[in-house]
Amino acid sequence: MDESNFQNVTANRKVLPERVAQQIIDLIISRNLKSGDKLPNEFELGALLNVGRGTVREAIKSLVARNVLIIKRGKGTFISKHPGMVDDPFGFAFFNDKLKLAFDLWEVRMQLEPWVAAIAAQRADDADIAQIKARCLQVENDILDGIDHLPDDVKFHVSIARSTKNVVIPNLIPVITYSVGLFGELNNNKLRTETIITHRAILDAIAAHDSEGAQKAMIDHLNQNKITLDALRKEGNDTKEACETT
Repeated sequence: MDESNFQNVTANRKVLPERVAQQIIDLIISRNLKSGDKLPNEFELGALLNVGRGTVREAIKSLVARNVLIIKRGKGTFISKHPGMVDDPFGFAFFNDKLKLAFDLWEVRMQLEPWVAAIAAQRADDADIAQIKARCLQVENDILDGIDHLPDDVKFHVSIARSTKNVVIPNLIPVITYSVGLFGELNNNKLRTETIITHRAILDAIAAHDSEGAQKAMIDHLNQNKITLDALRKEGNDTKEACETT
């Protein structure tokens, strides 16, 4: 067999599942399928797309890896909760210097989130505001009950981002969600009172459709994190200097 023909066959075997994966995405879009909706089974998809079951299976595997689909044993294949979004798409978990990463994430959030809060204040409807308020109250309850509030803290910030109605911002949410968890881990969840106060200020401004107020409240909220990060950096430098002098 001619070597070039062999290479073409190999390439086609790789390309076909990729093409079918894109066709499945197109199908999801054309049918307006949402998170949690069930996809047709492999036989139905194969007949629909005029390909074999094996090709469909490979295409589905690639979409599962990209967090577009999830497979539930014995139930079928479903649209994932946040199609196409993985928990850590930027690979933040692989950074060794967590404090340096926290400072860099803070810089990015300071450029992003005050603007997001301002846009949310302009565009949030009653349902959005109710969702933000519910998340805010849940964070407060977590703190007052002495349980980890970070998962609900993340949801609070995500609900604000989604209320902007901007289709790009949800793809930037991992920057926010990862940094919320990292800040909480580094400061040992010490900013409980500050979190309640600044979250409330953000909520009130968005509910009042006060764009400037929401922007300022978010800046105040993020600056509380910066104060803690500065203290941690100073503590680390002091410890390092003490070790060097002994």
